[in-house]
Amino acid sequence: MFVIMIICGERYCRRYVEERGERMIGETIKKKRIEKGLSLNELALLSKVSKSYLSYIERGIQKEPSPHIISRIAKVLNTSIEELLHEDMFNDRQIDYEWLHILKDGIDYGMRKDELRFYVDFIKFQKKKVY
Repeated sequence: MFVIMIICGERYCRRYVEERGERMIGETIKKKRIEKGLSLNELALLSKVSKSYLSYIERGIQKEPSPHIISRIAKVLNTSIEELLHEDMFNDRQIDYEWLHILKDGIDYGMRKDELRFYVDFIKFQKKKVY
């Protein structure tokens, strides 16, 4: 299932965390922390989240990090809650935010799913065509 999310409300974050698993969120946080060159201690100080709690999240021990905590971590890592929650989806399927914005624009201008499906099928047909 593909979810487009514009605003991450508390209920949605909790549901997503429960369905997708905190382990992935923890792995994403750790990956982004390392990319930024931050130690666990530095992230804890900057986000005002205890070092042990961050460690529990990164290792998947903490089962329900609150959206407030995820928000604080995201701010320090200079990313969004949505990106932290969806990192695994973007990596696995190689979908980037530009695609999401294009899709959102189509939806905003009244594009229906069946119209998108028709276009995708047409592109598949064109790619198979031998010239």
